[in-house]
Amino acid sequence: MIASYLPKYGAVLTLFVLSVGALDTFIAAVYEHAVILPNRTETPVPKEEALLLMNKNIDVLEKAVKLAARQGAHIIVTPEDGIYGWVFTRETIYPYLEDIPHPEVNWIPCKDPQRFGYTPVQERLSCLAKDNSIYVVANIGDKKPCNASDTNCPPDGHYQYNTNVVFDSEGKLVARYHKQNLFMGEDQFNKPTESEVVTFDTPFGRFGMFTCFDILFHDPAVTLVEDFHVDTIVFPTAWMNVLPHLSAIEFHSAWAMGMGVNFLASNIHYPPKKMTGSGIYAPDSPRAFHYDMKTQEGKLLLSQLDSHPYHPVLVNWTAYASGIEALSTGSQEFKSIVFFDEFTFLELRGVAGNYTVCQNDLCCHLSYKMSEKRSDEVYALGAFDGLHTVEGTYHLQICTLLKCKTMGLHTCGDSVETASTRFDMFSLSGTFGTQYVFPEVLLSEIQLAPGEFQVSSDGCLFSLKPLSGPVLTVTLFGRLYEKDQASNISSDLMAQTLRAHPYIPDNVSQINSDNILKERRRAHYFCKRLIVPTGRRQ
Repeated sequence: MIASYLPKYGAVLTLFVLSVGALDTFIAAVYEHAVILPNRTETPVPKEEALLLMNKNIDVLEKAVKLAARQGAHIIVTPEDGIYGWVFTRETIYPYLEDIPHPEVNWIPCKDPQRFGYTPVQERLSCLAKDNSIYVVANIGDKKPCNASDTNCPPDGHYQYNTNVVFDSEGKLVARYHKQNLFMGEDQFNKPTESEVVTFDTPFGRFGMFTCFDILFHDPAVTLVEDFHVDTIVFPTAWMNVLPHLSAIEFHSAWAMGMGVNFLASNIHYPPKKMTGSGIYAPDSPRAFHYDMKTQEGKLLLSQLDSHPYHPVLVNWTAYASGIEALSTGSQEFKSIVFFDEFTFLELRGVAGNYTVCQNDLCCHLSYKMSEKRSDEVYALGAFDGLHTVEGTYHLQICTLLKCKTMGLHTCGDSVETASTRFDMFSLSGTFGTQYVFPEVLLSEIQLAPGEFQVSSDGCLFSLKPLSGPVLTVTLFGRLYEKDQASNISSDLMAQTLRAHPYIPDNVSQINSDNILKERRRAHYFCKRLIVPTGRRQ
């Protein structure tokens, strides 16, 4: 077994131990947890009260762990913030934190709980893993003392980290990861001074892990796949769904496919903040997923995965589209907002057709055929090539076929959850300036389409058969990581505006689109070539 903690700009320490009894397949489990929240988070509570709440949540997680183990699961992933919730200040979260040692100390908390001080949560998680012979992935808070000799030391004399931990089937702490990319509002935690890349080896493959917002950035997510060749990602998250392109099951399954790895995503279940969507995703197709905005119940998912999934050849994401001659669209183009970004759109006017729309360096090409052209629904082809600056700064290139919320074109890009129009076929491609493109297909009622689409080696996303449900969106979501810092555009004003909102707006109409634009301004053809499952590694 390997536990590796690899600061991007620091010393590297890797412990290699020969693993035995290697498995070709394994059973993965993820649990979407309806977290029990504290009654108050405005003032610090006694440590005893904090532990009482955490034990209530672990009681629920224990049932899921035992059930998963009885069904043969080798590993279970639980959510970010799943043990104590998320609405804290730096001071009020402190009673919930424990000092989590580096796994190189070779520690089984269940057998030696006092070795590193008072660590009841780590003890209990360790015993859950040991007693049920299963790997347990959990998210808790770490605290680390520091002093004035450390120029980065916070005024209160300690660091606080959003932390994933992994206990193996013997209860041993084998991995610890401090979240690198904190989401806005996570002021209770510190960002690590060095980027961590954390892997752990098991009899069923090499694993890497990161947390929630990390998935949108190069480090550590892409580094784990490209440089450390992990087979599977474990992903605790507290994900707030944002349609049309960033719902949990939609984007997480697309990332697994785009990067060519297994992906185990465990989300919080809290519908009032649009938090739902967990899944077990293989590179070729989702294996199990769950999206539920109607009930208040948690959900356990299990599925078998290959320990070392096939990693196909690199997709050339611009080759196919570069061979297509763009058609003149003239005055037919229109602008509309998708999650605070101004897209260029074309309305799909017929039951079938070929369309091209461009923005900056990106041209998107669509060929499609609907089962019928309904008079009560509007679909559009959109392109965006630019820097997203709200709740994070990251450069995107996106080609998207989507349903507009109403018959009004200004609603193209608003949140939509239901549709009636079915597509017999589609093919979508773009002149992407990046190799990091994630293919999304989302159907009505927020459902995925396993086995119903494919990506060609020259970068065309296409349907394999008529889709099983009406379409919400078909999207190629591209990331240009190297351009994230290329602009000095400030998102401070918009970030301050959004801090007043308890969750990300599910459509832009909740905040006046014209004002957003003013502030922002201030500061076809079907694929017939070689078909391969998409993925990054060779």
